[in-house]
Amino acid sequence: MADDITISSVHAKTQICQLSLELASSFSDLPKDSNVDLDVISTLEVIFKNQACLNASFLKETEEHTPCTSKNHGVDVAIAENAFEYIRKVENESIKNLIWESITTDLIQSLKSKPPDVETLRIYLVLPLYHEFINSKNYQKLHTPFSQAVLRLPQCPARIVHKWWSEQSVEYFERLIECFKGVVTYIVNFQYRQDASSRLVIGYEKNLHMALNLMLNLFVSNHKYRTEKVPCDVFYVNELHETVDIQKDYLMWLHDKDSTSFHLCSYPFIFDVAAKTLLLETDQRIQMHNAMQSATTDIFMQMMAGGPQSLNPFMTLNVTRNNLVQDTIDELSRYNANEFKRPLRIKFRGEEAEDAGGVQKEFFMLLLKEILDPKYGMFKEYEDSRYIWFSNASFESVNMYTLIGILCGLAIYNFTIIDLPFPLGLYKKILREVVDLSDLKDLSPTVAASMEEMLAYEGADFEDVFLVTFSITEEIFGEQRTVDLKPNGRNIMVTQETKQEFVDLYIDYVFSESVKMHFEGFDMGFQKVCGGRILGLFTSRELMAMVVGNENYDWFALQETAEYRNGYSSSDQTVQWFWEVFHELSLNDKKNFLLYLTGSSRVPIQGMKAIKIYIQPTPDDRFLPVAHTCFNLLDLPKYKTKEKLKYKLLQAIQQTQGFSLV
Repeated sequence: MADDITISSVHAKTQICQLSLELASSFSDLPKDSNVDLDVISTLEVIFKNQACLNASFLKETEEHTPCTSKNHGVDVAIAENAFEYIRKVENESIKNLIWESITTDLIQSLKSKPPDVETLRIYLVLPLYHEFINSKNYQKLHTPFSQAVLRLPQCPARIVHKWWSEQSVEYFERLIECFKGVVTYIVNFQYRQDASSRLVIGYEKNLHMALNLMLNLFVSNHKYRTEKVPCDVFYVNELHETVDIQKDYLMWLHDKDSTSFHLCSYPFIFDVAAKTLLLETDQRIQMHNAMQSATTDIFMQMMAGGPQSLNPFMTLNVTRNNLVQDTIDELSRYNANEFKRPLRIKFRGEEAEDAGGVQKEFFMLLLKEILDPKYGMFKEYEDSRYIWFSNASFESVNMYTLIGILCGLAIYNFTIIDLPFPLGLYKKILREVVDLSDLKDLSPTVAASMEEMLAYEGADFEDVFLVTFSITEEIFGEQRTVDLKPNGRNIMVTQETKQEFVDLYIDYVFSESVKMHFEGFDMGFQKVCGGRILGLFTSRELMAMVVGNENYDWFALQETAEYRNGYSSSDQTVQWFWEVFHELSLNDKKNFLLYLTGSSRVPIQGMKAIKIYIQPTPDDRFLPVAHTCFNLLDLPKYKTKEKLKYKLLQAIQQTQGFSLV
């Protein structure tokens, strides 16, 4: 019965009503229509209408006399989560309505733009646990006022709130993102949309603007404190491009150079892979249109001068196989930066094949195989990661590095995966993001482990244990060379107090200082193709996936999109055996098959459905399956048994060594 509930919510020392786990559980089981004791109502009103009460709730026992600081909020978030879980289960209508009205009418409205102290910021940590944040329909009374309160905080308290959020569990952080992402989806799908047959052009709407700005804060927090609690796809509003005319939004965003108007492209983190691919295609068409206009002007001038006139909508490279690198450099020099954004066509001199995509893929594969050859010495491969980085011992000209940058850009603009095993750090540098210890760990796990050990060591005998100076010893052309990381560094010992400085300088040397000229050449080439505002729509991971793909495998999607030629069909016995065998293979063998057939073991950023493979029969089952890598075409003999098919297939894929071209 309600009359039996004991009120014990007042803290004996502070005399402030607090929400506790015990109190929340005591009223969660009350029957839906039962009368509630007035003392319970009074207590709940006080708690949920007053910031001070919730700010004093769920404190860790050891924190009662410890001041709240930016580094220590003192809240036991796990207990708070349990208490709000009890509140979610409340069935009594009087209590549910009282909590709702108290929070939306009084509590949120009382949040001040200039909080008096750090302790008052606890409300921003606790309140999002309220289950009604999950319900997107509440946005006008709950999400928008809460967003406004957060967004009008001065810089210092706002930074503290964002830091506290980023330090919470993955589940907490992801739930917070989902709450406001749900509002964006709800407003777009149910408030804006009236005609399902047409796509929307989104203008300014206060509630949408608030939700997106709060998500922007969360996105920045996700990266700023080097936590990256959740991958960037958690922020995606999936299939947004099917509802919203993001191409038109992009065009308006491009023309709004002062960013004075509202555009969804100002919040690129909400765009999924399909949306960003569409925007990249849109940008390609814009750039091609601009290039064509320029070319038309040139033709007109040629005509006026009586010279020959020609207009090519493609960027065509005429190259030879035996001089591929130099031919490519010579051909690229004929085009300006705008023309790089035309669709690429490759013509091997003396060959009849039309470039429908296969020749282009072969060109990238052969060219990169040549450039990455150790004889050029342009890159250093790290044995413990298999990643490559610019070699500071290379004599190659900047033009060669510019060529690599252009190739990366062309691969992106032509949606071609290339096998260029750079670590994430390269793409961070392209986007001017900070490179840190995690990037060194990608490139050289062994060295990074030593750095982590050094940073974790707290002993007073630090200098005796590590014996490190502010210098690095490296081998250049077989000779040992000592490089100072700071002036006279070889004579300055790294101490307990300066170890972080040493690690930062070491990382800067590896990724920047030692390869400054090489990276600048690469970056110049990349920016020639992919420069401009379009680049800012991508995160470093997305940019990396655009160039080299990812490992988000969906093997059944590969089967679903496969096509069959010259007598094979999905119902053919050999084809059915093939897929049965394929799905039984180990992950490593499946990846080797993908490498064998397509030239890459990775998946395009658009997903597995973007890989279309073709299978056709050959009569003689004495032979292995043959992969025509440039066309994703597999010659699959009509084997008499499933066992023989498996044996021959494994033989074929285990013998492949990367650039297998037929």
